[in-house]
Amino acid sequence: MPPARLSISIVTYRTSEAMLEQCVASLALSVERARDAGLASEADLFVIDNGAPSDPAPRVDASAWRHGAPRVMHGHGNLGYGGAHNLVLEALRSDVHIVMNPDVEVDPEAVGAALTALGSHPRIGLVAPDVYDARGERQYLCKRYPSVWVLFLRGFAPAFLRRRFQDAIDRYEMRDTIGERFVEGIPLASGCFMAIRTPLFVRLAGFDARYFMYFEDYDLSLRLATHAALAYSPEARIVHHGGGASAKGWRHMRWFVGSAWRFFSRHGWKIA
Repeated sequence: MPPARLSISIVTYRTSEAMLEQCVASLALSVERARDAGLASEADLFVIDNGAPSDPAPRVDASAWRHGAPRVMHGHGNLGYGGAHNLVLEALRSDVHIVMNPDVEVDPEAVGAALTALGSHPRIGLVAPDVYDARGERQYLCKRYPSVWVLFLRGFAPAFLRRRFQDAIDRYEMRDTIGERFVEGIPLASGCFMAIRTPLFVRLAGFDARYFMYFEDYDLSLRLATHAALAYSPEARIVHHGGGASAKGWRHMRWFVGSAWRFFSRHGWKIA
């Protein structure tokens, strides 16, 4: 398997300098490990800032990245998560493109594990990682197709109601499947970290930018699955510091509900 050419896009929005530095430093080390193992060659980093044009552009230390000069894109305003990632489509010259959040820390072996999975399984088009929170607890971000009911339970229902229907939530979160073994054929992957074959990502025109935030990753997963399989790799480990929509206030809840409506209207309604 020849070394893969890599590209990575990170979308920021008023992200703290410390968080971005932590993200880039962990990613740089993981890419370096993959290169040392003969799995990766060059790696292009794109940081796309969705802040206001008057906001200062994020700073990325080229010496911290260690893989060439990172490209910072700024001044376009807030295009939403998927729309911002799509800005790099015409510039991609890679074999594998990684989409990720700035609130992610990448394990030193994660990039190599994702490249190994793609190289070993030609039918796989996307690799999703094993995700943990800052306390070391697994986040079950690979999902089965959702119902309106289970989304309500996870995002908005009181604790006693979630406990009563925990089995439905657990099934949606694939807790019976996700663990210490490689899984091919996951239905939905999280946009906090996706390793995708670049030609396939470009052919699909990236994310559907009509999803301003939320569900753009589920939509991409379903469109991608008509061309290739999605897989989960336990060796591709990351730490994710993000949270749910309901914890971020009414604006995020409104975006979540609007994107859910668009998703179900396009892919099919499942009430319970």
